[in-house]
Order: sequence, then structure tokens, then C-alpha cells
Amino acid sequence: MSSKVPYFHVDAFTAQALSGNQAAVMMLEAWPDDATLQAIGAENMFAETAFLVPDHTGAADFELRWFTPAVEVAMCGHATLAS
Repeated sequence: MSSKVPYFHVDAFTAQALSGNQAAVMMLEAWPDDATLQAIGAENMFAETAFLVPDHTGAADFELRWFTPAVEVAMCGHATLAS
């Protein structure tokens, strides 16, 4: 994975910038290891960072995972909508 990966800062549940529920969203080509995802989540310091990769199984368009600064979580509503 490149040392420079763009991400989106999304304010969910609002029509006004700098309000609502913030999430970072990163679109990746492939999954890095879990330690890298956790380190990025910690560095972003958002309540959640959502990571997306294209799903090659045909079951969905993307696979999605969520990390807080401390742990991976099973689901995050606002980061899902932000994605």
C-alpha cells in the first residue's frame, strides 16, 4: 500500500459542513493487514474510519470494514452511510 492514500472526511446526518457525525472514508484496491488498518484508524482520530475495497465475489459492489482509534467494530451506521 502506498504511503499516501486519499480519504474523504464526511459529515453524515447533516446538510451543513462541520456538523453532523464525522467519519473518514478510505477506498482501497485491496485489504492491507489488520495492523495497518488499525494504525490508520488511530492516526485519523475520527470516531470511525470506514475502509472499502471492491468485492470480487459478485456478492456486493464493495467490502466494508470499520475501525475506531482503538479497535475494529462490527458495524458503524454513520460511517456506512458516509461510504
